[in-house]
Amino acid sequence: SDIMTVKAFENAIMVHAAIAGSSNSLLHLPAIAHELGIQLPPELFDEIHRKIPFLLNIRPSGFWPGEYFWYAGGVPAIMEEIREFLHLDVPTVTGNTLGENLDELKQNGFYERCRKYLPALGVKVSDIIKPAGSPIKAQGAIAILKGNLAPEGAVVKHAAISPKLMQATLKARVFDCEEEALQAVLTKHIHPGEAVFIRYEGPKGSGMPEMFYTTEAIASDPELIETIALITDGRFSGATRGPAIGHVSPEASEGGPIALVEDGDLIRIDIPARRLDITGVAGIPKSPEEMEAVLAERRGRWTKPAPRFNTGILSIFTRNSVSPMKGAYMEDTRHG
Repeated sequence: SDIMTVKAFENAIMVHAAIAGSSNSLLHLPAIAHELGIQLPPELFDEIHRKIPFLLNIRPSGFWPGEYFWYAGGVPAIMEEIREFLHLDVPTVTGNTLGENLDELKQNGFYERCRKYLPALGVKVSDIIKPAGSPIKAQGAIAILKGNLAPEGAVVKHAAISPKLMQATLKARVFDCEEEALQAVLTKHIHPGEAVFIRYEGPKGSGMPEMFYTTEAIASDPELIETIALITDGRFSGATRGPAIGHVSPEASEGGPIALVEDGDLIRIDIPARRLDITGVAGIPKSPEEMEAVLAERRGRWTKPAPRFNTGILSIFTRNSVSPMKGAYMEDTRHG
């Protein structure tokens, strides 16, 4: 707790922004912070990602293989590029501050030892880690979206999304588990201009597995990767490519609006404005007031599904887990 302070977590989020890290950080970091009595709201991630440039040209968001990151100097080299933003006075496990650690690495030959492999590969450091003054993108990889589809928020790794989908209106195709959605993608039953929904895969629904196979199937289909989006209350892998919006909260099992979406609904994605909304029914646009009335009527018909797990650790987790936007950790429900 002496080392894992608010400033240290903010440093971690800054590095995460610069390397276009996984959306899973919105689960891991808040859950770890919770154990220390620290809150990391999703808005903090969005705020930091807006100011920290995306620098790392490594797959899946970039070009080079993962090991090239180390050849370029690894995390310390990223920290040097964003040094002006970091809290350099935080204590670390070495007994020195972060700033002192970074200075020592420059003095002890660390970067030279890493970078001696680059000439044989024909690659420069700046090919792998872009200078902060000429980044891949001016903002980090993650955005937090809110709207009538995700009142508590949703997470998108926009660094891996086509510019064509940064602002788009799509038609909903709804599936209540990943297996059904994957089958639809593989059998060509998903078409350009659709928003594929996978719901009841949040923490309380199924333990929040990653939607890896469906995202890979979409990313591998040249007709779909720039024309559809995947929207889910589940999560994604760090290897995720393409148009994936996850952690939609409240989740379907809690009766969140994602549980009320029907085939043919119009879904508006506006990443620059940080919005995710249901804007129409059966392909017909509706006003916000009309849409709210539709959702209220659907909410009256919705019934909470039976628990998917009744024994074992997943039954304990699904009963006690909190919202994905809080970190999906288990609440301590003991009293006294």
